[in-house]
Amino acid sequence: MSHPVKVCIVGSGNWGSVIAKIVGLNVKGNAKFTETVNMYVYEELINGRKLTEIINTEHENVKYLPGCKLPSNIVAVPDVIEAAKDADILVFVMPHQFIRGLCKQLSGNVKKTAIGVSLCKGLDVTDGKLDLISNVIRTFLGVDCAVLMGANIASEVALEQFCEATVGCKDKDLGRTLKEIFQAPYFRITVVPDVETVELCGALKNIVAVGAGFIDGLGFGGNTKAAVIRLGLMEMVAFCQRFFNSNRIETFLESCGFADLITTCFSGRNRRIAEIFVTSKGKSIEDLERELLNGQKLQGPPTAAEVNHILKEKNLEDQFPLFTAIHHICIKQLPVEKLLDCLKNHPEHI
Repeated sequence: MSHPVKVCIVGSGNWGSVIAKIVGLNVKGNAKFTETVNMYVYEELINGRKLTEIINTEHENVKYLPGCKLPSNIVAVPDVIEAAKDADILVFVMPHQFIRGLCKQLSGNVKKTAIGVSLCKGLDVTDGKLDLISNVIRTFLGVDCAVLMGANIASEVALEQFCEATVGCKDKDLGRTLKEIFQAPYFRITVVPDVETVELCGALKNIVAVGAGFIDGLGFGGNTKAAVIRLGLMEMVAFCQRFFNSNRIETFLESCGFADLITTCFSGRNRRIAEIFVTSKGKSIEDLERELLNGQKLQGPPTAAEVNHILKEKNLEDQFPLFTAIHHICIKQLPVEKLLDCLKNHPEHI
């Protein structure tokens, strides 16, 4: 990859803004990189002002990451094609539900030599076929794509509290470049070649986090939640092996795996909304998302639906009973109290 390398952030929610802060500081004053980093921002009006105008003048995403100053070299751009123009590295960080539509817009409008990096946590199901978000990016844009996942609650990273993340990248030279872009004293990066498992962990752990939130809402303690985490991890491993031939168990020991599963089951919006879903008595997941997340999106319930679509099609629901129960509870086809029966009767106990 020739220098200087131009980086573009595609997405501007709370996690996208945190990543923009890290990338902006890392490329500033570094001759290997173009100093200006475009960030695609879906335009919104905040008290009558354009969000892009606020970010570019006050250097703060007041809607999705209030109180955190962004580097002055982060430039908010409301047109995704303009934002991505001439970029060498495209960092995709948005709810996975939007990635296909955005890639359609970008198709034919990015450099042929560009590289994608997906921070999107979810799966794609189109025409009954399950695929990785990184593969959607590869297919539409004709570029290679690495991934970054980890135990990273955005608000904590914004406060520069120490954490780790995992980059999945098969190219060692590119892996070193990505580490230089993303690593900070408080945000430490490990690069592994097992791209598929890194990405799958980031998607599947959100399903388990929803189950952990249900347990919290039911009033059970740490022992029961630990069972959800253990059984959830086992279903994650089994899913990776069955559908993507991802057999590197050691990848689950990276930040993208067990660490991310733990932090998501104790923190984050998927667990929190799932708990409120139990205690609110009647409101749907969608209602709570609209009311409580200030425009942000949940990843756990839609990923559970995507996974269930494939499990049902392959007649495998009984082999993934926790994933199946969580989905059915989310869409109100199963009472949340039945989650305990799922745990008690899980195949691991028979």
